[in-house]
Amino acid sequence: MNQPSLETLRQKLDETNRQLLELLSERAKIAQEIGNLKEKQGIPKFDPVREKQMLTELVASNKGPFTDDTIRHLFKQIFQASLNLQVTDHKKQLLVSRKKQKEDTVVTLGDDVKVGGGSPVLIAGPCSVESYDQTRTVAAALKQAGITVLRGGAFKPRTSPYDFQGLGIEGLKILKEVGDEFGLKTISEIVDPAHVELACEYIDVIQIGARNMQNFELLKAAGEVRKPILLKRGLAATIDEFLHAAEYILARGNTQVMLIERGIRTYEKATRNTLDISAVPILKQESHLPVLVDVTHSTGRKDILAPCAKAALAAGADGVMVEVHPDPATALSDAAQQLNIEEFGNFYAQVRESGLLG
Repeated sequence: MNQPSLETLRQKLDETNRQLLELLSERAKIAQEIGNLKEKQGIPKFDPVREKQMLTELVASNKGPFTDDTIRHLFKQIFQASLNLQVTDHKKQLLVSRKKQKEDTVVTLGDDVKVGGGSPVLIAGPCSVESYDQTRTVAAALKQAGITVLRGGAFKPRTSPYDFQGLGIEGLKILKEVGDEFGLKTISEIVDPAHVELACEYIDVIQIGARNMQNFELLKAAGEVRKPILLKRGLAATIDEFLHAAEYILARGNTQVMLIERGIRTYEKATRNTLDISAVPILKQESHLPVLVDVTHSTGRKDILAPCAKAALAAGADGVMVEVHPDPATALSDAAQQLNIEEFGNFYAQVRESGLLG
């Protein structure tokens, strides 16, 4: 009996490859359907027990010539590819995803003050609202410099329970009074879901701080209002976790969300935190939401604020946040890292000279 020719065998191999591709594609579609069901039911996508069961059954059915180890390896690769497909599908469905919305979200703070999709903004102000006079002094200097957005902490979640915790509602009232006087938009952090609606009466932007990035009840409450939200990245949060935190807000209907990189905790001690500058272009690629950078909390060093601000803007940030205090030496929080008014003027001049701020 004649042996089949090389060309005949190659044709059979090509046909088998096509059949395998069709079967793999069919398997992928089934895996996508399973992923969608798990998504709706809140079930983890990776099921190690199920994977072990499938591998055991496949090895038991193996008749060669591949060894059992080879079968395990090949199918593990197929299983992983299917899992990756489910993850990709999930990201496409996220409301924060660039794949869901291609155009940039522009957050309007009012009075033609916008964040995203245009000229970058500079946000400045004291770490904490300590008094009316202190806040007004900073606001007057910012207004003279042409700054349009004032930040100031009213509720201050601190590492130590003995540190200054902020003036609370009184601090929000001071921000409103000063903001109205100078025509500045105001930002302050809220830590209690019960205060979200109340804060809407006093400030223009609600900040959710790094320590509350995964305070899910607070995120949900922020999603229920139609006030712009500034969401800070957690101290040790991955970019994926950061985006999912934002998703909690958008999922409740509030699309006016801004992301802010504020440094992550690493082993490095030269700076207060480590400014993850790469997060800026990654977030801009993955999401349509505006991205800002807090150079004060990320570095904790006045001497490098200007170059870090320029680096953030060069990386594509929609804005920069920096802390300013009339007399940093007497500040009730973060005294060492806040700029005085003269230092802020120098900082602002350096950043503007770069041409990156617009």
